Amino acid sequence: MTSKSPLTLEYHKETDMLYIKLTSGVSVESEEVSPGVVVDYDETNRAVGIEIEDASKYIEMSRLELKAMSIENLVINESVAVAR
Repeated sequence: MTSKSPLTLEYHKETDMLYIKLTSGVSVESEEVSPGVVVDYDETNRAVGIEIEDASKYIEMSRLELKAMSIENLVINESVAVAR
């Protein structure tokens, strides 16, 4: 049995781009599914990631909510203080 890859959210503030990594696969093809939203696919046409350009226009980037998800293995790689 192979282990599943964790869902990873990567926000790049300098370019205002959010990347949602769905699996550990390698992207070989990309498709813009709506303006500023690109889906990456692997060699078997499985979605491996979603890129959202100008993310802060659509998503409140200062807050993350997890609903109905187990966080027993939550990993935080970097923490940035947010002014309140």
